[in-house]
Amino acid sequence: MYFTDRGLEELAERRGAESVSLAWLAERMREFVDLNPEFEVHVERLATLRALLDDEED
Repeated sequence: MYFTDRGLEELAERRGAESVSLAWLAERMREFVDLNPEFEVHVERLATLRALLDDEED
C-alpha cells in the first residue's frame, strides 16, 4: 500500500457502508477546493476521470 492510500483505506473502513449521491460528493469536492485551491487541478482530474469512466460503461 502506498502512503497516499492510507486515507482511502481509512475512509473505506470507517464509512464504506454509507451511500451518498454524486451531487453530495461533488459539493464536498467543491468545498475542499475552496479551502485548498492548490489541489484544484487534481480534484478536477479525478472528477473528469470518474465522469469519463461512467461514459465508457454506457
